[in-house]
Amino acid sequence: MDKAPFIQNRPSTNPFATRYVRPGAIAFRFAEGESARRLVARLQANGWRGQIVGAHGTGKSTLLASLRPALEAAGRSVVSFSLHDGQRRLPANPRLLRSLREQDMLVIDGYEQLGAMARFSLRLICRKSRCGLLVTAHADVGLPALYATQVDLSTAQSIAADLLSGAESTISQADVEQALTQHSGNLREALFYLYDLYELRRSS
Repeated sequence: MDKAPFIQNRPSTNPFATRYVRPGAIAFRFAEGESARRLVARLQANGWRGQIVGAHGTGKSTLLASLRPALEAAGRSVVSFSLHDGQRRLPANPRLLRSLREQDMLVIDGYEQLGAMARFSLRLICRKSRCGLLVTAHADVGLPALYATQVDLSTAQSIAADLLSGAESTISQADVEQALTQHSGNLREALFYLYDLYELRRSS
């Protein structure tokens, strides 16, 4: 697995605060043999179309953030949207979608939120402009498979150890295991739980 960059000492701050765990703040841990560059090469081979599939809180958004520099290095201009529960359409000016170019890479996090007509229209726009399309979803949405995200215990413990570097040793590996199990492999929710646990133990 790729190692996250060293996190500087921050003894007065909860190491599980949002600023440290948001997508882009933590380096994505690729499976052995994988890397951002390899995934972008695979995406290119698929005509710049692909899907990242995984359950809630398994690193899909983090992976997108890790892929962006490699996409830009490959000459793609990234146009990204993040959809949340109940958003059935892209929150964008229609003219922005109509102005997409062949070198653009349209990235949609939470693609499954879109309704069937919105998906159809979006794919039609991408075909006409010849731009790329990369999406995240919880299940197969009919695009070429690029990566399937999942979180195992060793990865969760490694991320927690990096976050705790230089902080008070109030969270153990057993705590991380309990948090991940309690939240059914959802690392995002597990980290929120560890935030609360850290605050509780530090205050006492």
